[in-house]
Amino acid sequence: MSLSAARSIALSALLTAQTRISVTSTNIANADTDGYTRKVATQSADVTDGVGTGVTVSSIASKVDKLLLSSLVSADSRLGAATATEEYTSLLQNLYGSTSSSDDTETGTSIANLIADLSSALTSLSDTPESETLQAQVISSLDTLASQLRSTSSSIQDLRANADADIDTSVDSINQALNDIDSYNERIVSAQASGAATGDLEDQRNTALENLASLTNVTWFTNSNNEVQVYTSSGQVLVDSSVHELSYSSASTVTSQTTYSATPPSGFSGITVDGVDITSQITSGKVGALITLRDDTLPAAQSDLDNLAVELADALNEVHNQGTALPAPSSLTGSTTLASSDALSATGTVRFAAVDSDGNLVSYADLDLSSYATVGDLVTAIDGISGLSASIDSSGHLVVSADDSSNGVAVNEMDSSVGTSAQGLSDWLGLNDLVTATSASNFSVRSDILSNTSLLAVSTLDSSSSPTTGSTVLSSGSSTISSALLDVFEQKHTFGGAGNLGSAKTTFANYASEVVGAVSTTYSSAEDELTTATSLQSSVSDAMSSESGVNVDEETNLLSELQNMYEAAAQIVSVLNQLFSTLIDMVQSG
Repeated sequence: MSLSAARSIALSALLTAQTRISVTSTNIANADTDGYTRKVATQSADVTDGVGTGVTVSSIASKVDKLLLSSLVSADSRLGAATATEEYTSLLQNLYGSTSSSDDTETGTSIANLIADLSSALTSLSDTPESETLQAQVISSLDTLASQLRSTSSSIQDLRANADADIDTSVDSINQALNDIDSYNERIVSAQASGAATGDLEDQRNTALENLASLTNVTWFTNSNNEVQVYTSSGQVLVDSSVHELSYSSASTVTSQTTYSATPPSGFSGITVDGVDITSQITSGKVGALITLRDDTLPAAQSDLDNLAVELADALNEVHNQGTALPAPSSLTGSTTLASSDALSATGTVRFAAVDSDGNLVSYADLDLSSYATVGDLVTAIDGISGLSASIDSSGHLVVSADDSSNGVAVNEMDSSVGTSAQGLSDWLGLNDLVTATSASNFSVRSDILSNTSLLAVSTLDSSSSPTTGSTVLSSGSSTISSALLDVFEQKHTFGGAGNLGSAKTTFANYASEVVGAVSTTYSSAEDELTTATSLQSSVSDAMSSESGVNVDEETNLLSELQNMYEAAAQIVSVLNQLFSTLIDMVQSG
């Protein structure tokens, strides 16, 4: 072998060792850098005409296990979903307060506790129904409960609105990740064409892929050009030779009626790609969880709350319509919307009376409801009672007023029965409702009762036959209505299935506790899932790090070996240089 060939081989060994030292040093320096994977400089022999002519670094690449990377991407999606779910369900649970307190001197703050407070106030009132102070305490307790129902309902919708806005923001983040992947694809292809190393670019692309997965579930693969292509779970293209961005606009307002439907129009728009709605394809990652929270989890909690509110309103109004205040109000306005032409399907007798401020009878009439075919017929009959006037106002509500404003209007439902639900007439008309509610969002104490608690029904119109004018038909000491209102909370009621809860027959306090408990269970499940998802992601990440990460001890040992190799190659080069120098001197001196 010639000195020139030997020198060339030694120099190639020197340069190869230098390159490998540089790669190993970079590995050590980036051992704690997130997303960085160990780079390996692959050394290969140079052969010319079957003769070895040295060594060279053929490639510098990262050693990433594709199966582990796939598992990590899936774990990132699960963790992204679990994190969002735990965050929102924690906020949801906080809305409902607690059913107990760690301090024995305090009570819980949940709706169930407020129902218990109202029941306690009614207990006191039933003992002394004529007490204006106790009447005011009942209305105050009921108003506090009403405020909590409205506040909780409003806050649930605020959470839905926040989730919707979070979806909008997350879609922007998804588009950024997609563009990052596409940019790295282009740079990797360009680097490969020029023979440059691509390992760091691939690490950065993998990090972008993980970021994407934490936001939404995707499928992906690396093509023959080393480009990552990304699709939705149903095959909608997100990244191929270009980026296909997602499009979404959050709702301007969110109420319990705001919903998403794949078929417009709907309250929430769909998430689209190239005009295709992919909302149903997003089932994991942060956005997948936000969609579930917005469209399922939070509406279920709202449905449970609405079920409680409506059933409570119906039960309270049924009892309150059986009584009257003392003194009786000069006018009663129904809450049911009617038209004179509406058919009336009713039986039994109802008593309407005009009474003075002391509860003495001015006039009355007992109406046989089976005699009236329409609502208009009933209104005419009431209007025909001496001392009373009746009409349907512009809102479609029945108004019954005393002709003399110093007198009041009182009703006794007697054995009246209207419709298939057999409601008493006053209850069916809503003439003396205690509360108004079509959902938890608008549950409220009747405004005039809230401003004048003496309008709380604490008496009943005398139902005895043929009462005489001037006789007392309303008395202040009756506990009939207050006791019946108390019974509302002590008796069991039938609740239909709604949201998280199935049908049940139980008390309002127990049902309210179940409503709170269902939310607590939802949060507990979210906590457990977050723990599991975090553990899984950590486990896969550790396996990835073990497989593809930097082991500083191993790299340090390798660096020491490479330095020895470099020094050996350098020594050989030095010896060869001396031989060259000696040879040249011999030739010149000869």
